[in-house]
Amino acid sequence: MTRLELGIVNEGWLESVDWESLAEKAAVAAIAASEFSTLGAGNTPVEIAVRLTSDAEVQALNRTYRGKDAPTNVLSFPMLAPQELATLKPAGHEILLGDIALALETCTREAAARDIPLEAHATHLIVHGVLHLLGYDHIAEDEAEAMEAIERDVLRKLGLHDPYED
Repeated sequence: MTRLELGIVNEGWLESVDWESLAEKAAVAAIAASEFSTLGAGNTPVEIAVRLTSDAEVQALNRTYRGKDAPTNVLSFPMLAPQELATLKPAGHEILLGDIALALETCTREAAARDIPLEAHATHLIVHGVLHLLGYDHIAEDEAEAMEAIERDVLRKLGLHDPYED
């Protein structure tokens, strides 16, 4: 089982939702379904920061770090390259996997358009973001198919919708 240290910053998202538990389930499930399924085993926890914020903040991050002046639903900022993850040796201190930021207005619109709860959509995006932190990508078609297959499997196991259906 993955040991996870999760930091959540909630800026304006629903206070009635236990975002920390939701994010922890999503992150642990994503790691378990990945090629790095043993990451965080034993006494070496994995650390991920999740920032639930506004479109404006995500747009600023997207502009600064990706050169795209528009909001997006999720951004991931990995701390380690995939080859570094593959060679990590458990050392007892945490593995800083990276940061994820979700944009409230974009996520809310997308959830409404799909007629699903915001929590379900955010779960998918956290799974997606964690996979990016682990080095998965969706630029090339074969990589996209592999990443989507993992996402579908994880979300099915969590009892959620298939985000790529239709």
